[in-house]
Amino acid sequence: MIEQPIRNSANERLDSRFEAGIGSRRHEGHLVVLAHGVTGNLDRPVVADTARALNESGYDTLRFSFAGNGASEGDFRAATPTKECDDLRAVIDAAAAAGYGHIVVVGHSMGAAVAVMLASQDPRIRALVSLAGMVDTRRFALAEFGEVEPDKGTMWDEPECPLSGAFMTDLCEMIGSVLPHAKAVTVPWLLIHGTADDVVLPDDSKLVRDTRGEDVEMVLIEGADHSFNEPSHKKQMISALVEWLDKVRAGLEGQDARA
Repeated sequence: MIEQPIRNSANERLDSRFEAGIGSRRHEGHLVVLAHGVTGNLDRPVVADTARALNESGYDTLRFSFAGNGASEGDFRAATPTKECDDLRAVIDAAAAAGYGHIVVVGHSMGAAVAVMLASQDPRIRALVSLAGMVDTRRFALAEFGEVEPDKGTMWDEPECPLSGAFMTDLCEMIGSVLPHAKAVTVPWLLIHGTADDVVLPDDSKLVRDTRGEDVEMVLIEGADHSFNEPSHKKQMISALVEWLDKVRAGLEGQDARA
């Protein structure tokens, strides 16, 4: 079990849900951490449905809300990718303390960008999955919020999601793109993207694949939107994810046996 509560370095409590893999199929020592995207939380269907499917396939899962999102403590206006790296690190700390040696991070949208940044420097992350993963953070910020005045307007006209100057500065100036971090990722990596995604363009995943070549695997799901909302698209996404995880799990266990 993962010790609760999980707190980041600012002592903010991160709302989280641990669920064990089901029955005799449970893969001991393996944990999949799921990280949501912009304005999301641990209960968003793309996160929660994926976690349940992974549980049914024998994987323990830990999904959480970044600080300032969902039921987690903190200020939404401070929820930048750089700060969320600290949140994810706190979650990895808790997982490692619980004895998990095979930690996989599945990130959706901006959660994927956060996961890439941390995976490039934290060896405890043994594999990485990007679902509609954001790479060009500057392009995303300007395309979606470029006409909104920071610290006055909101994201996608959602009153509970104010657009902060800190958020725009982090995405546009402090980060710009996570491609430099992507070049430093050395663990197995799967990219899954919908061809009809108009929030984070499939070009982001293609850029990683073009840069890294055969070092990463990419699955494009024809007609799928940003969150794989169509049931058939979600089924394809989950099927590709579980098949890849099973393959990676066998490889990790083989490495342990040879060590």
